[in-house]
Amino acid sequence: MSDVENGTKGNTGDFNFPKSSSSNGNNDRTPRNKKKRVRPLNPSNDGGAKIIIALLAGAGAAFLLSLLLLMSRLESQEFENGLLNSNVGGAQGVDDTLYEEQQEMGGVLPLPNGAWRKQHDLMQVQQKGQQQIATERQSKLLEKIKGFKDSNLDRMNKFNKLFGANPLDPVMKDANHELDRMEAVLEGEQKNDKPMKKLDLHEKLADAVHKEKEEKKKQKAARKKELGIVDDVALKQGDKVAAISDEGAPHLQPHFPPLPPHTMSVELFGEKIITDTLSHNKPTMAGIIAILQRFLQNLHQFLKDHRDSKAPTVINEYFALVTKYLVPLEEAYRDKPVFPIREDGSIFMSLGAYRDHLLGETLRQAFKNAASPDKLFVGAVVQNCFGIDVTCRTGVEVKGQDEHGRPITKISDREPDVNGIEQFCDDPEYTKYCDSGQIRALYVNETESNGPTTARYFASKLWGGETYFLQADAHLRFAPEWDRLYTEEAKAAKSYPKAVLSAYPPGFSEGDPPYKGGTVGTRLCTCAFSTSDVEHHIIRINTGGTCGENANAPTQIAYIAAGFFFARAEFLTDVPFDPFLPWCFMGEEIALSLRAWTNGWDIYAPRKNLIAHQYRPGRMGLPKFWENTGRVFGRPGPGFNTQLQSISLKRVKYMVGYKDTTKEALENLGHSVVLTDFEHYGPGETRTMDEFLEHVNIDIEKEQCGNIKWCNKCLMD
Repeated sequence: MSDVENGTKGNTGDFNFPKSSSSNGNNDRTPRNKKKRVRPLNPSNDGGAKIIIALLAGAGAAFLLSLLLLMSRLESQEFENGLLNSNVGGAQGVDDTLYEEQQEMGGVLPLPNGAWRKQHDLMQVQQKGQQQIATERQSKLLEKIKGFKDSNLDRMNKFNKLFGANPLDPVMKDANHELDRMEAVLEGEQKNDKPMKKLDLHEKLADAVHKEKEEKKKQKAARKKELGIVDDVALKQGDKVAAISDEGAPHLQPHFPPLPPHTMSVELFGEKIITDTLSHNKPTMAGIIAILQRFLQNLHQFLKDHRDSKAPTVINEYFALVTKYLVPLEEAYRDKPVFPIREDGSIFMSLGAYRDHLLGETLRQAFKNAASPDKLFVGAVVQNCFGIDVTCRTGVEVKGQDEHGRPITKISDREPDVNGIEQFCDDPEYTKYCDSGQIRALYVNETESNGPTTARYFASKLWGGETYFLQADAHLRFAPEWDRLYTEEAKAAKSYPKAVLSAYPPGFSEGDPPYKGGTVGTRLCTCAFSTSDVEHHIIRINTGGTCGENANAPTQIAYIAAGFFFARAEFLTDVPFDPFLPWCFMGEEIALSLRAWTNGWDIYAPRKNLIAHQYRPGRMGLPKFWENTGRVFGRPGPGFNTQLQSISLKRVKYMVGYKDTTKEALENLGHSVVLTDFEHYGPGETRTMDEFLEHVNIDIEKEQCGNIKWCNKCLMD
């Protein structure tokens, strides 16, 4: 099994985590029937406006909008009521104003028949009441301003953690200065001897963004000069390629920018982007991303609402959430590609990155070593701890040994994760790929991450019509011209175009010399039923024999590795990724292998290794998604994720035919929800599930994996 620890922004989180210190059923199977920085991708006349909107849609939106509303309210109401008027100040100003009004009305003139004293007493009562109202209003307004400043100061600090120095800083500094002056006037510490300023925050933000943009241009130009990149012709050629690509693929317009994180597609393009994609057969990449973001927003609230729920309830309600927000997209493009497949040799690389510090370097390596980088497109699901309303934590780190030789472990607070997309896009050598729309990113707050299967589902939806589909982990190295060589290897397979290349790549360590590739590829020819209670007896795949260096063509293998496979994009239509496998780490590979083979796809081992993978043992102390699950549900440790996984895995076990996971058994256990929409994500109709088990020599009754001679001996073309 690949060692991906992917989980599944959609949105900012507000989870408050505590800081740490140091029986067999009958097989009555029923027949089954057979998806930091603002930068406009295409510079245009309205680029500045798009930049402003993107920032407003990000983590600073709440600050700016609430500030605008507050100041507007102050100007329209309280100024007129005499609390902050330039000629009167505080409650005394209200008294003076009331007195002047009484004079104008004749209220201080003597009254006949000795009624003056009664009227005077009545006026005093009224005046005291009005003064009290004004004082209370003043107090409430002062409290509102102070509370606003305190809460949003914290937000801006977290925003700065996310983006560093940014154009919001000077704008917010001016706005806070005005709020300070309002506060001082209300408290009587300062006379309001000059009119309050009406701040045009939009204009100030636009100016600040423009200045930062110009500064970035200068920095990039200096960096290009330092690197010897003077061929603007090459950049223009890249723009030309992108323009040609867009001309033949209108669904890639409007471009959705990969930065800044948490930019909301609906805020940029409106709700119509969703309705066109779902209802009018006019899908766009921006529309797909908007649908995924809407699901993530609702998942955020779902997790808060079910923090104390039991595992079965969480699973049942999660499936309902998927049915409501994701299934409409699945239904709209069932059994057909979402976008037309371009026959231009382009490659889409699906990356699920869970708090991965190597994502940026993986992207650099992929583009740097590609024979045709202009034909490489990436869909990255960036599951990070952004440090917004949560304290970021490390994984379980080994700090030493106790007196008995046992490891001493600790989970500590840490800084927010690096954004690999930002690292890549800010590099002058690779900025053009972000600007041309070749990098598509979906940001997922760590709190909403729930395993690699969900992350891979999201990433598959970022495919935009490219010829080939490559799924990989986000910590890789690439051999020179890897893209051309994998394409040629797939075409060399006898079953092409319905051929899948897959392998467990060799490992690498940070600091190794540049990867050259060329070693003999591994073959996925063995399996075993896990004996771990955590993995619930699920089938795990592994490597087998090799074919040597002189094989004339790729030969078939038994299984697909989730951490690397390469196929034509029709694979996504025949074997759509399953949105109903949350909180699973094991099980995706046996399910993927069975579904692909029964849908008519043959699996091949590439003869040579062209990528290397960083394998990550626990001692590295990197965060795991199941640790996050425990924190989100208020049950630290992996235990609750194990409970959730045990239910989700029943979907895979039912697919493979486990004797204790029949339809009747699931109903008796109250877990029939795991069969939701199973007919669309189960075995195919080209071959049967039983034929697959025979093909790979699995005895499901005895839970045994036998020797697969044809695989280990490289006998099947």
